[in-house]
Amino acid sequence: MPDWTKKNFQRLRDQSPRDAPMQWKLARDALRSPELGVSRFTYEPGARMPFGHRHREQEEAYVVVAGSGRAKLDDEIVELAAWDVLRVAPAVVRSFEAGPEGLDLICIGGRKPKGGDTERFPNFWD
Repeated sequence: MPDWTKKNFQRLRDQSPRDAPMQWKLARDALRSPELGVSRFTYEPGARMPFGHRHREQEEAYVVVAGSGRAKLDDEIVELAAWDVLRVAPAVVRSFEAGPEGLDLICIGGRKPKGGDTERFPNFWD
């Protein structure tokens, strides 16, 4: 087996919540990487992530590759535009909302602890 893996986000399975106006393409398993998670989140115009989340250990960086929107980070709202890079510490609860032309994000995260480390917060935008 080579020491590299190539995948195309367009060919990965959508793992977003049913009937959500977005696509979630998670590449960690497809890339067979124990150290790195890379995901693509594509939001339709005005769509919001249906919950907030945080991690016990994983720090994440989000890159806006197209569109615009907002991130809710704990109680703060941050505007996002194309090619912004947003680093989020593990303990910060985060969620995203697309602007009028949609939002396309790449998320890069570190090693996923055994058993996972994600905690979800329903109705985070309320």
